Amino acid sequence: MTIRAVLFDLDDTLFDHQFCSRTALAVVRAMHPAFDSIDIPILEAAHARILETLHADVMVGRIPLDSARVERFRQLYETAGVEADATLASRTAVAYRDAYTDARQAVAGAASVLAAVHTRAKVGIVSNNLLQEQRDKLRHCGLENFYDVLVVSEEFGVSKPDPRLFEIALARLECAADETVMVGDSWAADVMGALAAGIRPIWFNRNATEVPAGAPPVSVIASFEDVDDVLRTIFEGECAPASSRP
Repeated sequence: MTIRAVLFDLDDTLFDHQFCSRTALAVVRAMHPAFDSIDIPILEAAHARILETLHADVMVGRIPLDSARVERFRQLYETAGVEADATLASRTAVAYRDAYTDARQAVAGAASVLAAVHTRAKVGIVSNNLLQEQRDKLRHCGLENFYDVLVVSEEFGVSKPDPRLFEIALARLECAADETVMVGDSWAADVMGALAAGIRPIWFNRNATEVPAGAPPVSVIASFEDVDDVLRTIFEGECAPASSRP
């Protein structure tokens, strides 16, 4: 089947959220001595866990975005044994946000891959996030001219892995599931969500994460820096299976 459309996740697929978050957390870590006793990977894991939970609440309207940002750092201080008042949590949230924004960048090779794919197929970006925030990331990273549709969970009230978000992208691109591939870093959201929608997934696994037990075989991309290899994986299905580490 000819590939007529390629869907991409945004955060930690095209946009380097991991780098931005680590950079911003380094600023946060320097704001209070209580964080000195927490290893950086543990702090990152705690922050990611809190962020994921609160982000889900924001997406369904259970908590306003600004309140969630403050609550995130109140909870992060709590993991370090500190009862942060609203002033400290707010100040930390602002410091994190400023550092994150200053650090924004695309994943290495992502711009070249997206530009090359766009010459051969329609491109959609499917993301669990806020519409304006994702537009700003794409514009800042110089990616705004290389996609045809942006489908964001905030706008439609449904999030990956729900196949409905993928189906919205397919409808907007006027392409069928069996002539589309999905490239994303999240096994649960991107790979399993694409499979549920009948779309061939490609796992972007730059951190060499272990494949989940009992996982179905899917193609893997470990880096975007060799554009020709990436294009072969997308358009010809050439890649190591997910049952082996990239």
